[in-house]
Amino acid sequence: MKLGVIGCGKMGTALVAGAVRAGALGADQVIGFDPHPAARDAFATATGSLAAASLKDLAGCDTLLLCTKPQQAAAALSALRESATTEGLLISVAAGLTLEWLGQHAPSGWRHIRCMPNTPALVGEGAAGFACSKNATEADRQTAHDLLGAVGSAHSLAEPLLDAVTGLSGSGPAFVFLMIEALADGGVRSGLPRDIALELAARTLRGAATMVLETGLHPGQLKDQVTSPAGTTIAGIAELEARGLRSALIEAVTAATRRSQELGRS
Repeated sequence: MKLGVIGCGKMGTALVAGAVRAGALGADQVIGFDPHPAARDAFATATGSLAAASLKDLAGCDTLLLCTKPQQAAAALSALRESATTEGLLISVAAGLTLEWLGQHAPSGWRHIRCMPNTPALVGEGAAGFACSKNATEADRQTAHDLLGAVGSAHSLAEPLLDAVTGLSGSGPAFVFLMIEALADGGVRSGLPRDIALELAARTLRGAATMVLETGLHPGQLKDQVTSPAGTTIAGIAELEARGLRSALIEAVTAATRRSQELGRS
């Protein structure tokens, strides 16, 4: 495989660096292009891959990773359309670009995969979903899984479900950052220094998430293990339930999913 990366920003760099680090991809198999020389140089340094001087240098690649902003994607793909090989795979992480849109703008005869990664991929803890076009092969599906899985977890889904992925894991980090900030504020209100409260809050959420993933237990079971009769935890949980934390989070994911659907239609 020869992978051409269109857009050498944080996400493109994180995906390639993770794949190279995991052994899923050789640095010599990758060439990246970005209109900003500083971004190209940073990509080459972080991944050990080549930096292209122009989009034409990606013409010989049989796999393209589209990491531009959505509004820049059409121009980038148009520039490649005439010079690209007749068959290949386009993997897009550009938000909101549907498989139908990719089919209309990508080089003729190419297969397409639409991905929704999230920002924790930048630290190797991503959670992504992806959907394949009808003409994509099982090898294409595995390529996307290996690339996204190198920086976290990846799940192959029907395309309509990518809106829910956007609402949950795409927008979810912002919800969690808000929770960390609020927990830290609670610690400060109760007398803790700000820096200590923030570290305790962040490590508490990371530790709790790790327990869910590594034990395989339902979060409710883990919650019950911490909640002793008439103790401090149940007092706090009762307050959260009274103030609607559970329903607020459900509605936040639902609202983000609905907005993703609206953006896709527009």
